[in-house]
Amino acid sequence: MIRRLSAALGLATFAPTLWAADALTGAVQKQPLNIAAIVMFVVFVAFTLYITYWASKKNKTASDYYSAGGKITGFQNGLAIAGDYMSAASFLGISALVYTSGYDGLIYSIGFLVGWPIILFLIAERLRNLGKYTFADVASYRLKQKEIRTLSACGSLVVVAFYLIAQMVGAGKLI
Repeated sequence: MIRRLSAALGLATFAPTLWAADALTGAVQKQPLNIAAIVMFVVFVAFTLYITYWASKKNKTASDYYSAGGKITGFQNGLAIAGDYMSAASFLGISALVYTSGYDGLIYSIGFLVGWPIILFLIAERLRNLGKYTFADVASYRLKQKEIRTLSACGSLVVVAFYLIAQMVGAGKLI
């Protein structure tokens, strides 16, 4: 049952993105090769992979992975949250919502910012008291672990796929 549901979810997830793809129409101009941008991109990716490898050597437990063993300061945590909220996907998504929905989209964008701390205050303490870090951890603690983890992984992949599309559009506009 879970396998069939996962397969159907996977097909349903990626099919609309293929249907929405527009064919290239008209004359296309070839852009000159930007060596400086490619070199900067490769250096950035290599540096990020090095930092990831270096940090992975220090992780021994789930607490080390999710919360750096409790050693993160409030300022560092604030920078991480700001990075999540000021991403290209958030900017493009909210501005598209305001463009398509008008004033209602503007109200939604305010709710997007105000709702997050409220959820944080309602949920974070309960997660901390349970000793869990993610929704999947809590749900698998309460229900059947294998099925819940499979469904939460599929749900995460769906969300990440759409988020990544918006991120790549934003990155493409920068380059």
